[in-house]
Amino acid sequence: MSSSGHLALVPRLLGWDYCALPGDERKTFEVALHAGSAPALALALRGSLFRDPHLQALTVLPAAVVGLAFERQIEERLGGVRSVAIAQIAGGLALLAADLMPERRGAATALDHLAVGFGQAAALIPGVSRSGAALTVARLRGLSRDASAGLALRAALPVTVGAGLLKGTRAVQNGVPGPLRVPVAVGALASLGSALAALPLARGTRWRAVSLYRVALGAAALRVPLA
Repeated sequence: MSSSGHLALVPRLLGWDYCALPGDERKTFEVALHAGSAPALALALRGSLFRDPHLQALTVLPAAVVGLAFERQIEERLGGVRSVAIAQIAGGLALLAADLMPERRGAATALDHLAVGFGQAAALIPGVSRSGAALTVARLRGLSRDASAGLALRAALPVTVGAGLLKGTRAVQNGVPGPLRVPVAVGALASLGSALAALPLARGTRWRAVSLYRVALGAAALRVPLA
């Protein structure tokens, strides 16, 4: 459901001046969210963590290339609250429409993995949601809900770990201020809890509720006037 999207939109809805924090501190919170969600993904994939690594690489390569080349430009140009809110709405509507596609296949091909990889590259746009993009692409290609959920989870783990390591290295280099350590730890634990709670949604068929929630969140953020 997009951790970066929630970081941008929830503070706005609650009247928190999150954007006033230094950029390095905001990055540290993002690292905490990645660090918290990764163990939940690993737990969900404990029986197939290293299955078909060559196929899994196809889901990572597009996002890795685009992220290394354009991460800063994407965040600077598309990281504003309004852009994130629109991305949330668009992502929710796209998943809602994709889930109307017939379930034609139950096994993912190499081309499916690569297509999901490009979906994860698009999810570098704040608010799009990595898992949402993967599910949307998989369902558009006719995969069943179960196959789409499994592919999305397998695709998410290496990208989540990679992003966490990259941003975590930067955070360590910059140092974590003492007053920030407790909030960062709380953020990581909250991310772990929410990821564990969301796993049944990914494996189940309740994507419509998630899609509508994303649309509602984005629409609510757009209605809050800029300070």
